[in-house]
Amino acid sequence: MRDRGGVPLGPGVGASAIGGGGRRRWGRWVAGGAALAVVVAGGVGWGVYARLDGNITPDEAAAAELARFEKERPTALVKDAQNILVIGSDSRKGAGNARYGRDPGTERSDTTILLHLSAGRRSATAVHFPRDLMVDVPDCRRPDGSRTRPMFAMLNYAFQVGGSACAIRTVEKLTDVRVDHHVVVDFQGFKRIVDAVGGVEVCVERPIRDKAAKLRLPAGRVRLDGEQALGYVRVRKTLGNGSDTDRMERQQRFLGALVSKVRGNDVLLNPVKLYPVLDAATSSLTTDPGLASLRGLYELVRGVRDIPTERVQFLTVPRESYVRDSNRDQLVEPEAERLFSRLRRDAPVAVAGDNARNSPESGFSHGDSDSSSYDVGQHAGTGRSTRNDVSPAPTFRGNTAAEDVCE
Repeated sequence: MRDRGGVPLGPGVGASAIGGGGRRRWGRWVAGGAALAVVVAGGVGWGVYARLDGNITPDEAAAAELARFEKERPTALVKDAQNILVIGSDSRKGAGNARYGRDPGTERSDTTILLHLSAGRRSATAVHFPRDLMVDVPDCRRPDGSRTRPMFAMLNYAFQVGGSACAIRTVEKLTDVRVDHHVVVDFQGFKRIVDAVGGVEVCVERPIRDKAAKLRLPAGRVRLDGEQALGYVRVRKTLGNGSDTDRMERQQRFLGALVSKVRGNDVLLNPVKLYPVLDAATSSLTTDPGLASLRGLYELVRGVRDIPTERVQFLTVPRESYVRDSNRDQLVEPEAERLFSRLRRDAPVAVAGDNARNSPESGFSHGDSDSSSYDVGQHAGTGRSTRNDVSPAPTFRGNTAAEDVCE
C-alpha cells in the first residue's frame, strides 16, 4: 500500500490507522505515560517484594532480537545516563481492554516516549514522538518468525509488525540515541495508577460531551478518576483544535500533573498509599529483562525520586506536517538533530509553555506561526552548563511537572 504521495507504507496500515479520522485514530491512549510518571516519581516498598516482583512480564523475545543487531546499535556516550523507551500498546487483549474497541489481531503503539534520565539524576526529559511520524523502519522479525523488509512508514507501524524490538531499533535509527531499557503498558494499568493516587486534577475550559470517548465533564477544575482520565487523554475531536499534536500536549500536561500528584501527596512515604500505585504499575508492565524485577525498577528509581518537579520535563519532538500528506508528520531539521545530539551527550534542554513563547525574554524563535509545530531558542539561557556542553540550553515548547495544569 502507498500513501497519497506514493510512499510505501507496508501491509496492514490502512486508512483507519493512517488517515485523519476514524475511531481508531482518536481511540488510543497515553497509558504508557503513566508508567513513565511512576518511574519518574516513584520509590519502592520492600515488604511486599514477592507480590510486586511477580507482576512484571519480561520481554525476552525483544532482548533476543536486539542482541542479533547489537553491532549496529548506537553506543552510549555518557556513563550513568539512561534512556527508556515507553510504549503504549493499543491491544484490546487482556481483562477489561476489549471494551475500548475491537481487537483486529494486531497492536500498534500510539504512545512512544523516550525518557532521558541525566547522569547524576539531575533531570528527567520525556520526548514524545507522534505516532504518524514518517520514519525509516528497518527489517524486523514478525511474531511468526518471518521478517519484514525495510520501509518508509509511520512510526507506529514498527511496533505493529515487529513489537518492541522493532520500535526500539526504529527510534535508535532515527535519533542515534541508545535505548537502555523499554516499558510497554496497557489501558488498565493507566486507569489503576490514576485511581491509586486518588485521581488527578485538570482544568476543562468548557463542558465535554464526547460519546466516542465515553466522557462527560463539567467546565472548570475537575478531579479525574481512572476511567475519566483514560477518556480525557484519548479524546481528540471535542477538545482543542482536534489535532494529534494538540492531544499530545494535553497528554504531557496530564502526565506532569500525575507526577506532581505522586510526589506531593505523601505517596512515596506512606506504604498504604504506595502499595496500590506500585501494584497498578508493575501489573501492567512488560519490560526488558533488566527491568523485569522489583530490584531492577528500584535501582532505576532510587536516584530519580529526588529530581525536583521543575526538572521533570515533557516535550514533543520538533515536527511539522509531512510534505506529501498533511495528516502525517516529519521531523523539523536541524532542530530535531539538535535535540537528539544533546540527549546523546547528556547536555541540558529546557522547556517553556505558550505564555513564555510570546515573551521576548523566552528566547523562542518567532518564525513559526503554526501552534502545532516546534519552538526552539538559540540562546534561551535557562539551562545548566555541564562538562559536555557549556552553551545555553536550547528551549523547546513543553511543560514541567511543577506547572499547574490550570494556569
